[in-house]
Amino acid sequence: MTTTSRTGRLAVAALAAAALGSSAAADEGHILRCGTGVHAGEAEGLVPLPQGDVFCPLLADPKAIRSFVSFLWGKFPTSEQTLHLGSIGVGDGFALFRLGGPKPGDGLQLGLEAAVFAQFDLDSPSDDLLNADYLVGFPLTYRYAGFSARARIYHQSSHLGDELLLRADNEIQRQNLAYESAELIVSQELGVLRFYAGGEYLFNRKPSTLDPRLVHAGAEARVGPMRGLRLVAAVDVKSTEQQEWKPAVSVRAGVEAAWWRREGHPPRLWSILGEYYDGPSPYGQFFLESTRYVGAGFHVQL
Repeated sequence: MTTTSRTGRLAVAALAAAALGSSAAADEGHILRCGTGVHAGEAEGLVPLPQGDVFCPLLADPKAIRSFVSFLWGKFPTSEQTLHLGSIGVGDGFALFRLGGPKPGDGLQLGLEAAVFAQFDLDSPSDDLLNADYLVGFPLTYRYAGFSARARIYHQSSHLGDELLLRADNEIQRQNLAYESAELIVSQELGVLRFYAGGEYLFNRKPSTLDPRLVHAGAEARVGPMRGLRLVAAVDVKSTEQQEWKPAVSVRAGVEAAWWRREGHPPRLWSILGEYYDGPSPYGQFFLESTRYVGAGFHVQL
């Protein structure tokens, strides 16, 4: 084989590989590095009941809408001793419509979402339910390239577990805690990094002494391929007027996998994350108390 022929074949192979890579990149243009995306066939125009979303969930936010099960160990308001807790969340969202474009993955979307978050005392004989928070909201999300935002109105109500109330040594007083909140979060992605900030204003508050203002910020990093396993790390910080702006810091890090069975579909995610939390409790009935824990959990986003 002559040098010219060999060179020609190499050039053809390089062009074919580049074309395939360009095609694959185009097929995955609807997939976002931060973990969500839209269906390739629903990327433009007005789409009723679409798949996917244009705003990625906040990885380290304890109240992000997702399903998970976690094992926690630390100091909690229900005891002066160190406790082992099981924490679960069951949550999902449903898109009502999306106005997509100009690029795949961009657009404006309105949805409905709901979740329940519950904590169980694994050191008690019957794994007592300690607290349950119920959340339902209407998120309006927007994306243009690496910039995204979420405006949301949501309701939360919180309830103590019956087993905890029946304990002879229980000193926790039940709070009739419920409120609506108006939230705005803006987010910017820069390569493997993502930064976000925003706040909330609570209204229809019960008890009425509950202060209304909250600020919220955080950062995330994802290192690895768009499809398959990658390393993730995130920090989320909330500060409320109720707690005199004392920060609540949540840190998570671990492995995340993004996968889709058919090209053109939004990915499904699962992750195994270690976590650390320190600050005012994220659990509704204990909003006047502080907590600190470490743990690990399995999270899924369908």
